[in-house]
Order: sequence, then structure tokens, then C-alpha cells
Amino acid sequence: MKVPLFQVDAFTDRAFRGNPAAVCLLDGWIPDHVMQSIAAENNLSETAFLVKKGYGIYELRWFTPATEVDLCGHATLASAYVLFDVVKEVSEEVIFITRSGELRVHVDNGVFYMDFPARPPEPLLKPPGLITSLKIEPTEVLKARDLLVVYDVQDVVKTIEPDFSALTALSRDLNVLGIIVTAPGSGKIDFVSRFFAPIVGVPEDPVTGSAHCTLVPYWARRLGKSELVAYQASKRGGELFCRYCGDRVVIGGRAVLFARGEILLEGGAESDEGRVDL
Repeated sequence: MKVPLFQVDAFTDRAFRGNPAAVCLLDGWIPDHVMQSIAAENNLSETAFLVKKGYGIYELRWFTPATEVDLCGHATLASAYVLFDVVKEVSEEVIFITRSGELRVHVDNGVFYMDFPARPPEPLLKPPGLITSLKIEPTEVLKARDLLVVYDVQDVVKTIEPDFSALTALSRDLNVLGIIVTAPGSGKIDFVSRFFAPIVGVPEDPVTGSAHCTLVPYWARRLGKSELVAYQASKRGGELFCRYCGDRVVIGGRAVLFARGEILLEGGAESDEGRVDL
């Protein structure tokens, strides 16, 4: 069995920047443990798997090296880029059927715009272990799927060096997937952020679309504007073009193809108990 594989750098227009994701095009679903093994073998923060259901309609699932997740922005962007620009199976809009509902993506002037659910955060008392984890006192803490930790100065966000063992324990204690740190931006950038998710095998994610489901509602209300430009200040870095739409957020970004090839699955992929040699 051969599975087409594409590696795409998302939220950038240059290779070696943004967030790399793998995209696998399947004729039908293969066992979960095989997809998890492929994601672990790829060793990227996300591997996306797609199954076509009709013209412009695909089922989409996302796996980190350690687990399946309910929403991933950069791998969705990478998937749309592959379908629009590489294999050219869609031309106007693609609909992804996912664990987070129906996600629509369209492209305008080279920017892929994803319609995602908003996850506005609620205020939270600063939890024990936060300072041990991040080492710098924040001005505000909130919670949605992820913990949102707010600072006043963007340079603080850029220089944070977490204690990942403490951060993993904190994530478990609070039942959050990841820790977002954020601060106001400068110039054309409205806000900056970084994202840490060691609990799912991703110590730091370079550019995280799903985190902006929480960041965009927070900053839209704080800054009093619905159109926002964001920058994720990881070492690779990435720019996002965002719009707050109440119960939805639109997150836009560019992408570039880095590599393409095939995964070779040698038998045994027909059951969850079978062994697959990659």
C-alpha cells in the first residue's frame, strides 16, 4: 500500500519558516494505530490524514507524534494548500469534516482563510505551578481548551524558557492541551504569542492556528477591533491574518511545499491488531 505524503511549511511563504506539517491522502481510513505510527515516524507537530467524500469535501483527522487532537490550524492550512495548489483537486472552497465540526477554507490572493470555531477564554486565578513552569509572573491568566497567559511586553514572550516537566504537570492539573503565552505586538502586528504542548508530545509548536481560536476573541475585545494581524514568535516564526466573527474566527496564512513522496505500508494494515512495518 502506498500513501501519498506531502510536507508543507504553513503560515509562511518561505521554506524553513512557519510550521511544518505532513499531509497524507488516503483512499479510505486505515487503523488508528497505523496513523499514529505514521505521525510518530514523521515526528512533526502534526500529521493530517484526509479521505475524500465528494468534490471539495474531505474528512480530516490530525495526529501529533503522541496522540490524536480535536483541532489543528497549521495542518488544516497545509491540507488545503495541497488540495488547491499541489494536486489541484479543488478550486474555490474545500470543506473539511472533523471532530471540531465542519471547517471551510477558501483562498484569496495566495492566502488560505480557515473558518474555525471561537474558543473565548474565561478568567482564572493564577494556578500553583505557573511561575515554576514559565519563570516570569504574568499580568493575567485565562482558560479555554488551552491556558492563556498574558504579559505586557512582547520581549518577555520571546525570551521565555519553560520548565517542560513542570509545564506538563501543570497541563495535567488544569486539564488543558497547551499553554499559550501572549503580549501586545508593535507596528503592524497586533499581538504576539508562543504555544507549548508537551502533554501531547509537542514541547513548542512553531505556529499554532488552533491557539488563535482563543487568542483572537481575547485580543479583539481588548483592542476593540475585529481584524487582527498576529505573529507567533517561535524560532521559525509565522504570520497570521485573523478576523473575529463572534462564535467563529477566520484565520489566514500562506504555505509552501517542502517535500513530497510516498509512505510504503507493507501488509498488516487491515486491522488494529496487525503489525505494520514502515
